[in-house]
Amino acid sequence: MAKYEVNLKINDIPVSVEEGSTILDAAKKLNFRVPTLCHHPDLCVAGNCRVCVVEQKGARALAAACATPVAEGMEIYTNSAKVRTARKNIIELLLSEHNSECTNCYKNGKCELQELAHEYRVNENNYMKLILDKGYTIDNLSPAIIKDDSKCIRCQRCVRTCAELQHVSALAVGYKGDHQKISTFFEKPMHSVVCTNCGQCVNRCPTGALVEKNYIDQVWDCINDPYLHVVVQTAPAVRVGLGEDLDLEPGHRVTGKMVSALKRIGFDSVLDTDFTADLTIMEEGTELLTRLKKVLVEQDTNTALPMMTSCSPGWIKFIEHKFPNLLDNLSTCKSPQQMFGALAKTFYAQKKGLKADRVVSVSIMPCTAKKFEANRPEMRSSGYQDVDYVLTTRELAMMIRQAGVDFNELPDENYDSIMGNSTGAAVIFGATGGVMEAALRTAYEIVTGRPVPFQNLDIVPVRGFDGIKEAKVQITGVKPEWSFLEGAELSCAIAHGLTNANKLMKAVSEGKVSYHFIEVMACPGGCLGGGGQPIPTNETIRRKRMEAIYDEDTNMVLRKSHENPEVVAIYEEFLGHPNSHKSHELLHTHYHPRKSY
Repeated sequence: MAKYEVNLKINDIPVSVEEGSTILDAAKKLNFRVPTLCHHPDLCVAGNCRVCVVEQKGARALAAACATPVAEGMEIYTNSAKVRTARKNIIELLLSEHNSECTNCYKNGKCELQELAHEYRVNENNYMKLILDKGYTIDNLSPAIIKDDSKCIRCQRCVRTCAELQHVSALAVGYKGDHQKISTFFEKPMHSVVCTNCGQCVNRCPTGALVEKNYIDQVWDCINDPYLHVVVQTAPAVRVGLGEDLDLEPGHRVTGKMVSALKRIGFDSVLDTDFTADLTIMEEGTELLTRLKKVLVEQDTNTALPMMTSCSPGWIKFIEHKFPNLLDNLSTCKSPQQMFGALAKTFYAQKKGLKADRVVSVSIMPCTAKKFEANRPEMRSSGYQDVDYVLTTRELAMMIRQAGVDFNELPDENYDSIMGNSTGAAVIFGATGGVMEAALRTAYEIVTGRPVPFQNLDIVPVRGFDGIKEAKVQITGVKPEWSFLEGAELSCAIAHGLTNANKLMKAVSEGKVSYHFIEVMACPGGCLGGGGQPIPTNETIRRKRMEAIYDEDTNMVLRKSHENPEVVAIYEEFLGHPNSHKSHELLHTHYHPRKSY
């Protein structure tokens, strides 16, 4: 049913918007900026903070622009004296309960409350400072996320993010009135509840109440230690997000400049997580084909299908809590980050003639959950912690600024050798559907000897931002050793964001759907929308990052994982073959159920 147009005026200028639009939508259409704090384009309307109040002609009270639907004939004023005074008072009230030591805050310069205080010239606070009487606590026990109640303005973005986007609900509103706070189950530390460490709450928090745990100083200490050999890996999504924190518009690919910056910072070797993304495809693709053979030929009832990807640590922790009955369906492959860490302290160390205890493995990730993953007990197959430090895209931008590097004037440089070569298939890991597409490019060719039957290798059905996508690939003309797959239709599904993952897993658990292979990414849009990416992140920005990722893939010489010469070499020199005993020792693992609260 078509919606009709509603006519109103904003600051005496006529405007028409669709029925159901808000005053905020109408103001945006005329390019009038109305400040917000609780509002976020990814989330439902809340109207908690009241910073967006506007004046409606004839109304006694000011209205929240984000929560008030338009009506025919409305006359709205977004910048009257009454409005400006109210907003300033609201900001002052928020600051009265807020830890205002801005210079010591991780979000200094990126805090939305700070920006509004500056905009409305809140130089003095006319309200009693209550921060000292509140007894606020700081939860810094997690290796991934710090929660500081003294900086919380109770806008509830984090609560809505956790519930709506991720279906986790690790955060909730506790208590009432003056004692209201954002809390967890029985006020336990975040690392002790169902929090998946995805960082989507961090990415949407308008202040410094939720931030990633910062390891910049520790990494600098390692770089400056002459005994240590510091290796850094960079995830595929970082190269399409980093530029946003360094004065570039969303959608810029900065791969070469990023490599150049990392070398100038002082890392001993600058390598690419994409190398182990290619390796993941070899291991995961072989595992999928092995499972299919066991089920279809050997009639093995103990082999679990559909097989599910295991690259996303937020997704792994989610399934441990919410669907432990499906843990056997997970691929046993570690994530590319962890494969890299294990190889850095074994294969790489041997090639460089280094003892493993001298190698410090650092990763640059779009994801806060990767910090948690690096600290898991399962991730020590090298005999040491495989990945020592994980920095987000935002932290790397800070390091580049600290190093005094003029990023935009840097020349493009290439990754170093030994675990630095990659293909386009690895790059697209950063987008939802990318792991599936990369796996299909290789698995189909292994089985048939031919490229996948899609123009230019682009498997379009698995791409895009639909919450749950499906794709079917008909397998014909197989090699003799794969004759059992002749005529088979490989059925695949892709989900991104844990709310969509939850829907898909319920359908799988209840036997309502049947697939062979499922990809799940914890964050909306996949890694490019990760909780460690530059702020803001919204659908428009995620789309630009996705376009940049696929552009990078298109422009690469090699676009199939099995064609990576360094991957071929590591099997010949070190691992033997995909899913070998050595591979299982270093590159595979198993996960275990966790409590559901």
